[in-house]
Amino acid sequence: MLGLGVGTEADIANRRTRHDAEAEHDHDDFDSFVVPLGEIDDPSVLTARVAALAERFDVLRVKGFAAIANKPLRLLVQAVGPRVSHQYDRPWMASEPRQGQLVVIGLKGLDRAAIAQALTG
Repeated sequence: MLGLGVGTEADIANRRTRHDAEAEHDHDDFDSFVVPLGEIDDPSVLTARVAALAERFDVLRVKGFAAIANKPLRLLVQAVGPRVSHQYDRPWMASEPRQGQLVVIGLKGLDRAAIAQALTG
């Protein structure tokens, strides 16, 4: 509702969120980066790799999409810790390359190269 001109900004102190009860954290404590993906043959292999990131590298969240060989639709991928969901969300547009990308989010100090290698095999 912020930025829509409905007065939410004037009442922001009364708008509670899930984060209000948590210990303080600074968004500078987090790191994120994008891993480009070529076409994937098997979605279950990709989702298993994504799930393993939480255990191996303390990755907190992964989100993005992948191109699956012989499928006209994008595979949407969302993960929180080891919990991964995926579904086909929309057809690939003729004007866009069939290349996926996943955004990886974790605490500062992520080993980007090792995580990218773990995702791409």
